[in-house]
Order: sequence, then C-alpha cells, then structure tokens
Amino acid sequence: MATDAQDKLDSLYQHIQAVILTRQHPVTGLFPASTSINNHGNYTDAWVRDNVYSIQAVWALHLAYKRASNPQKRANELEFACIKMMRGLLFAMMRQSHKVEAFKHSLDPKDALHAKYDTKTGLEAVADDAWGHLQIDATSFYLLMLAQMTKAGSKLIFSRDEFNFIQNLIYYISRTYRTPDYGIWERGNKVNNGKAEINASSVGMAKAAMEAMDGLNLFGSDGPEWAVVHSFADAVARAGSVLQSLLPKESRSKEVDSAILSIIGFPAFAVNDEKLARRTRKEIISKLGVNTAVNAFYSTAISRNWKIKVEFITSTTS
Repeated sequence: MATDAQDKLDSLYQHIQAVILTRQHPVTGLFPASTSINNHGNYTDAWVRDNVYSIQAVWALHLAYKRASNPQKRANELEFACIKMMRGLLFAMMRQSHKVEAFKHSLDPKDALHAKYDTKTGLEAVADDAWGHLQIDATSFYLLMLAQMTKAGSKLIFSRDEFNFIQNLIYYISRTYRTPDYGIWERGNKVNNGKAEINASSVGMAKAAMEAMDGLNLFGSDGPEWAVVHSFADAVARAGSVLQSLLPKESRSKEVDSAILSIIGFPAFAVNDEKLARRTRKEIISKLGVNTAVNAFYSTAISRNWKIKVEFITSTTS
C-alpha cells in the first residue's frame, strides 16, 4: 500500500513538474498565463489570480508528501517553489504600495493594484488605464493563500515593511462590499461596456480573506506580538450582508456566473447559509450546465462547508 501511494505521489510530482514548475521563472518565481504568442494575443504576463490558483496544485502535493513522511525528500522543494511564487507577487505588489495607499481613499480603479505583471521582471506590464486592473478577488485570494500557508508553518513574510504592506492590503480589500470592480472576468458589466460593478465573487473572496487573516501572526506561531495582523469586524459583517443580498446573482447585470463556485465552495467557503449556497449552486448548474463531476464535488463541499474549512487548516499544521 505504501508503495502504491508513493507511486501516485511520484506520478503527480512528474506531472506538476512538466506542466507547472518548468514554467516558473527562475528569478521572479512567477508563472506566465501562457508560453505562446498567437492570433488571440500575448498572454505571457503573470496574472495574480492565475498564479495563486496554479500554485495550489504544488502546495497540495507538498502537503501530501509531508503527510507521507516526505519520501524522496520532495516536500521542501515543492514548498520553496510556492514560497518563491508568493514572494514574487509580494515584491511586484509592494512596488505599487503607493497605489494601495491612494486606493484606500479614492476607491478609483486607476489607483488599483495591477492584475498582471511582467513575468520576467515583476514590473508593470500595461498602463493603469489600459486594463481592468481592479479585481479585488485576486488580491483577496492571494491573502487567503498567504494565511493558509502561514498557518501551515511556511515562512513568507520576512520584515516589518512586508508586514506593514500585508496589513495595508487587508485595509485595501476591507471595503469590497461597496466597491465596484471588474471581477474575475476582468470586464465589469455583463454587456462589456467597461463599467465596474459590485461582484459577489469579489465580496465573498474578500470576506474569506479577512476572516482568515484576522489575528494571524505573519511570522508564524512563534512570531512577536507586533507581527499580528487584524481585520475590521464590521467590514467582515458588511461583506457577509452584501453577499447574502447578492446571491444567487453575481452582480446587478449578471444573473448567474460560475465565478461564484469559488466562494460557495473551494477555495473561499465564504457562504455561511447552507440553503443559500445550495440554491446558488443549483442556479449555476441549471443555467450554465456545469458538468457532473463539478456538480458532485460542490454538492459535497457545500454540505460540509465549515467542516472542510476547518479540516484544511488543521490538517496542514499536523
């Protein structure tokens, strides 16, 4: 049995190496959305959301190797690949720290953190007004992953400056409940007129990130007291209230959207009302025809909403 498990881990390791890790930039640690330039455009930049979702597979395999007593000593290699990517995004965003400060006051999309960066340098890839950069779900997802990795024992934050920036990012997402953004599809309004609107997937991801970050010591369990970050309780409550009023719709113009799957189940588990989560899932499946496998997964995830959320955090620390 042990050999079978190790063979499965090794097979996954080879697959992840070939598909994901070979594309990680050796300097910045970032992943390009694509390695090709074709008729559809140039997608070699590193999108924040894509990078965090991509590293989830690497992180999961790291945890699996760790739980299996680290055969072939691969757990550390996989963990460091995750840390390198997370810190690569951290460096890219910290170069725009002035935007975070400005956005807290203006809530202007032009003051938003960029949604994508140059893969080779981590610098801006396009101008502030040349893309729908304000995608609060992406920033929130980054913070959620940061919290999970930190609680699992990984060290991602190394200094006071980095700590201060992460605390500022929590402030940055704290008014998502009243901030129209371009959402996961980067286009805003359903008719693609470039107008931002409040999106349930962004509000839900921000709520999950604030809950995960609140009271977290970014230096780890043995870190100093000053390294503990905090969220606003009223911001979490308001996000929950707005989310409750928006669902099962994604926004005022989008009556249904598969993006909501990310908040009623993995990775955010942001909806506390099980009936509302079921209703939302049913709406998505009936109107968008999500396949049977995804249907089954989210049926299980929603029925065990809080249990899965707790077990994920506790299992990573064992």
